[in-house]
Amino acid sequence: METFYLFLVIFLFILAVVDLSVGVSNDAVNFLNSAIGARAASFKVIITIAAIGVFVGASLSNGMMDIARHGIYQPEHFYFSEIMCILAAVMLTDVVLLDIFNSLGLPTSTTVSMVFELLGGTVAISLVKIAHSAGALRLGDLLNTDKAFTVILAIFVSVAIAFFFGVVVQYLSRILFSFNYKKSSKYFIGLFGGLAATAILYFMLIKGLKESTFMTGELKEAIYSHTEAIVWGSFIGFTILMQVLHWLKVNVFKVIILMGTFALALAFAGNDLVNFIGVPLAGYSSYMDLLAQDGSVTTDTFLMSSLLGPARTPWYFLVGSGLVMVIALATSKKAQNVVKTSLDLSRQSDGEESFGTSPVARVLVRHCNNLSATISKVMPESVKHWINSRFDQKEMIMEEKASFDLVRASVNVVLSGLLIALGTSLKLPLSTTYVAFMVAMGSSLADRAWGRESAVYRITGVLSVIGGWFITAGAAFTICFIVALLVYWGGIPALVVMIALAIYSLIRSRLLYQKKMRKEALKEEVNTTVAKLRKATDTREALALFREHNREELQSDLDFAAAEFDKAVDGFMNENLKALRKVLVAVEEKKVHLKQVKRVGTLGVTQLDRDIAIEKGLYYYQSNDFASEIVFCIRRLAEPMRDHIDNNFNPLSEIQKKDFGGVSAKVSAFLRNCASMIRENNYTGFEELVVESGTLTTQLTALKKGELKRIQGQSGSTKVSMVYLTMVQEAQNIVSFTANILKVSRKFQKE
Repeated sequence: METFYLFLVIFLFILAVVDLSVGVSNDAVNFLNSAIGARAASFKVIITIAAIGVFVGASLSNGMMDIARHGIYQPEHFYFSEIMCILAAVMLTDVVLLDIFNSLGLPTSTTVSMVFELLGGTVAISLVKIAHSAGALRLGDLLNTDKAFTVILAIFVSVAIAFFFGVVVQYLSRILFSFNYKKSSKYFIGLFGGLAATAILYFMLIKGLKESTFMTGELKEAIYSHTEAIVWGSFIGFTILMQVLHWLKVNVFKVIILMGTFALALAFAGNDLVNFIGVPLAGYSSYMDLLAQDGSVTTDTFLMSSLLGPARTPWYFLVGSGLVMVIALATSKKAQNVVKTSLDLSRQSDGEESFGTSPVARVLVRHCNNLSATISKVMPESVKHWINSRFDQKEMIMEEKASFDLVRASVNVVLSGLLIALGTSLKLPLSTTYVAFMVAMGSSLADRAWGRESAVYRITGVLSVIGGWFITAGAAFTICFIVALLVYWGGIPALVVMIALAIYSLIRSRLLYQKKMRKEALKEEVNTTVAKLRKATDTREALALFREHNREELQSDLDFAAAEFDKAVDGFMNENLKALRKVLVAVEEKKVHLKQVKRVGTLGVTQLDRDIAIEKGLYYYQSNDFASEIVFCIRRLAEPMRDHIDNNFNPLSEIQKKDFGGVSAKVSAFLRNCASMIRENNYTGFEELVVESGTLTTQLTALKKGELKRIQGQSGSTKVSMVYLTMVQEAQNIVSFTANILKVSRKFQKE
C-alpha cells in the first residue's frame, strides 16, 4: 500500500506541474494586462520582464501554503489515507476547473478555487467520518471554516474597493494629464513618477517579499520599523530620477508600467505560487511523516497531527516551480486569451464586442445615463466645458494597436499594487485577481471607454466575469465533494477512472480551445483590415485597401465553399456522418466571420468620397451578401444529408451517385476558377466562366428532371429522392450566387 501512495504523491506533483501551467495562464491577466494593453514595450520584452519577476518571486517564496496543511481541515482528526484522498480530489478538480476558465478566457481566483476545493473534499470525508463515529465527532471538530468565510468576504471587498478607486484615481489622473499627456508631462511627470515608483516599491516590500526565504526576522523588523523613512526617501529619490529621465526624453509612463509589471509578477509568484504546489507538498510531507514511523501504524490508523506545524520547502522545489511557470507564461496561448478578455472589456475604441447584452446591464446603463444627465444640468457650463476638454479623445496619444494609453496603464499597475499592499498591511483579505481586473474596469469607465454603444456589452462582460468568480467557488466545492467521495469509496479503481476523466477533459478542452482560436484568427484579420482603413490618408489609398480586402475575402469564401461542398458530397456518398458534422461546424464559424466582415464595409464607405462610396459600397455589400448565401446553401445542403445518414436511411443509388458526382466535380472546379480570377484580379476569361455557369445550371436542371421521372415511375426511395433533389437545387443556387459574385467583384475592382 505504501508503494501505491508513493505513486500517488508522484502523481500529485505531476498534477502540480500541469496546475502551475494552467494557473499561471489564468493569473497572467493580473500582471500582463496593463503593459500589453498600452503596448508599453514589445510583447517579448513584456513577457521577459514578467518571467523574471515570476522566477524571482517563486525562488524567494516560502513555498508552503498552510491552508493546505491545516487551514480548512483539522488534521489531527484525519488518517493518512483520508488526507491523501482529499488532496488527490483537490488536485484533480483544480487542474480541470482552471483549464476550463482559461479556455473560456475568463480570469478567476486560484485562491478561491483551491480553498473551496479543500472545503468540498474535507466536508465529503468529514460526513463519512461523522456517520461512522456514532455521534463522537461533529463537523465543527473536523472543519475550519474561517478561511472559507474570509475568501467569500474577499470577493465583495476586492470587487467594490478596486472598482471604486479605479474610477476615482483614473478620473483624477485624466483631469491632470488629459489624453494628450505630453502637454502636461513637463509639469507633473516627476511627481507622478515618484509617487508611482514609491507605491510599487512599497508593494514589493509589503506584499511581494514579506514571506520570502531571505526575509529574516531582523530584516523584516528593520523594514517595518523604518517603513516611513523608506517611503519618504524613495519618494524624493524617485521623483528626482523620473524628472531627470523625462528631461532625457525617456517615456516615464513606460518605465512605471514595466516596473509595475515586474512587481505584480513577483508578488504573484511569491504568494500565489503556494496555491499550486501547497497541496502536493502537503501530500509529500504526509508521506515522509508516514515513512518516519516505526511500522506500528498503517495508512488507516496514522493520524496526521504533524500537519499542524509549519513547513519550509526545499529550494529546488521553488526553483523548479519558477521554471515551470516561466515556460508556461512564455508559451501559453491561453494566457493571451485570458488577457484578451480583460482588454476587450477595457479598450478605448469601439469594435466587435465579446459579450452580448443582459437586462441587468441595460437597467444599469439607463439609470447611470439618467444620473449623468441630472448632474450635468446642475453643473456650470464653464466647468463642463473644461472637464470635457480634458477628456477630448481627438488629441489621444496611443501606441499602434493599443487598447488604451500609457496614463491609464500606469494607473492600473500602480493602483493594483498599492491596494493589494494596503490590504495586506491592514490584514484585509484582498484577492490579487479581483483587484487587478476591477481596477482595470473602473479606470476604463472613468476614461469614458464605455460609450453609449458599448456600455451594455461591457457591463454584461464584467458581470459575467464576476459571476464566474462565484461559479468558481460553487463548482470547486461541488466537484471536489463528489470526486473525494468517489475516490474514498471506490479506492484505486475509482482514482484511475477520475484520472482518466481529467485527462479526457484536458484533451477535449484543448480541442475546443483550438476551435475558438480559429475564430479569433478570422476576427483578427478583420480587425487588421479595419486598422489599415482607419490610417488611410485619402480616398485613393482607402479604395485600394478596400479592394484588396474584398479580393482576399471573396477568394477565401469561394475556396471555402468549394472545399466544404466537396466534403459534404463525399461524406454523404460514403455515409460519413462525422465528415458532415464537421462541415456544419465549419459553416457556422464562417457565418460569424462574414458578419464581422460587414464592419469593414461600413468603415470603408466612411473613408471614401461620397459618389465613390455609394457605388463601391453597394458592390461590396452585394458581394458579401452573395458569399453569405453560398454559405447558407452549403448548410441547407449538408443538414438533410447529415439527418439522412444519422437516421440510417437508404443510401443514394449508383445512378444518382454517378449523375451528381460528375456535375458536383464541375461545380467545385467552377468555384475554384472564380476564386482564382478574383484573387489575380484578371477578368480576361470572365465571359467563359459566365457561360460555364449557365451550362452547369442547365446540367443540374436536367438532373432534377431525371429524378422527377424516377419518382413518377415509383423507382427508388422517397426519402432518398427528397434529399437528392435538395442537393441538386442547392448546387444550382451555389453556381448562381458564385456567378453573381464574379460579376459584382468585376464592377467593384474596375476603375
